[in-house]
Amino acid sequence: MILGSGPAGLTAALYAARANLRPLVLKGIDAGGQLMLTTDVENYPGFPDAVLGPELMERMEKQAGRFDAELLHQEATRVDLSTRPFGIWSGDEEWRVRTLIIATGATAMMLGLDSERRLLGHGVSTCATCDGFFFRGQELLVVGGGDSALEEALFLTRFATKVTVVHRRDRLRASKVMQDRAMAHERIGFVWNSVVEEVLGETVVRGARLRNVLTNETTEVPAAGVFVAIGHTPNTALFEGQLDLDAGYVLVREPTTATSVEGVFAAGDVVDRTYRQAITAAGMGCQAAIDAERFLESQGR
Repeated sequence: MILGSGPAGLTAALYAARANLRPLVLKGIDAGGQLMLTTDVENYPGFPDAVLGPELMERMEKQAGRFDAELLHQEATRVDLSTRPFGIWSGDEEWRVRTLIIATGATAMMLGLDSERRLLGHGVSTCATCDGFFFRGQELLVVGGGDSALEEALFLTRFATKVTVVHRRDRLRASKVMQDRAMAHERIGFVWNSVVEEVLGETVVRGARLRNVLTNETTEVPAAGVFVAIGHTPNTALFEGQLDLDAGYVLVREPTTATSVEGVFAAGDVVDRTYRQAITAAGMGCQAAIDAERFLESQGR
């Protein structure tokens, strides 16, 4: 069984199906993963003219289905990794599986604004590496104060004329070396003690309304894009107490995808806190399927 249907889960399904492992994929509620919230994907190999995120995921799903991977639009609600075969439940349905690949991904933490959700993929982004190219020659906002936020800001200076970091406190949480690098950059500025109250724009981002948390004074700042960089939450609540986790991320025995439970493998953003790209997730999905196949072979299966 494979839990998750982003690039990691669907690539694992493709490889497992071609190896005649009879994979069953529980796609989950957010089927397709974070790419379903992305418009043009220009950095996935094989698509020189770009491809829509949802279209890319649809193609991956069709390819896995072509080799008889079974995909169900259901979400796992409980797992039991203490028995063999492992128990997986979705509501009242129960399956017993000899190997499990966890590809449940991670969820980008958001600000919780209606305007943010409405403009997600239309100027609001959670990935500078994915979307920075679209904002060449424009002014941008980055929300956050940790290493991730400053990494995003520094990356975006390759394209933007100005990057403004908005942080709710008067000091950053980022490491000293990242702070020094960002503060020394001529195209990066800071707005302190402030939060985004609303993302401005009807169909595309035009700016943001900021509120100073000390004075409650609001100001409108023009920007073509708002990059939210306040962290990611790996989707691993199901596995707490059953697998070794680190800050919620599944620990694997690199260079394999094997977890702390024999026969359980993990791939994609549920493991990867560094790169978080569709192509790296797909690569790990391939690894997980091959690891699962070799495990079953070692078991005489």
